[in-house]
Amino acid sequence: MLHDFMNRQGAMTAIKTVGCSGQISLGKEYAGRHVLVEETAPGVWLVKLGEFIPDGEHWMWEPQAKLNIDRAVAWAETHPPQATDLETLADRMTK
Repeated sequence: MLHDFMNRQGAMTAIKTVGCSGQISLGKEYAGRHVLVEETAPGVWLVKLGEFIPDGEHWMWEPQAKLNIDRAVAWAETHPPQATDLETLADRMTK
């Protein structure tokens, strides 16, 4: 059973039932999205919709790595791709 109502701050509040598998549905509009679920106290959860950084990509957000990536992107934006002359490239590689 689902009951929706407005809380004192004017935001939508919903009462949902946890299913026998321990799941609740947030609605089809959130299907496939990531959420952060934080237990702020026993039985109290704060659910935030967002984009999160996978463990294997945290290094890209370290200050030096981020600076290097930002510089590379800025360079790429001002240097459009060009066709490669394979013969010239082969000559350069053999020297």
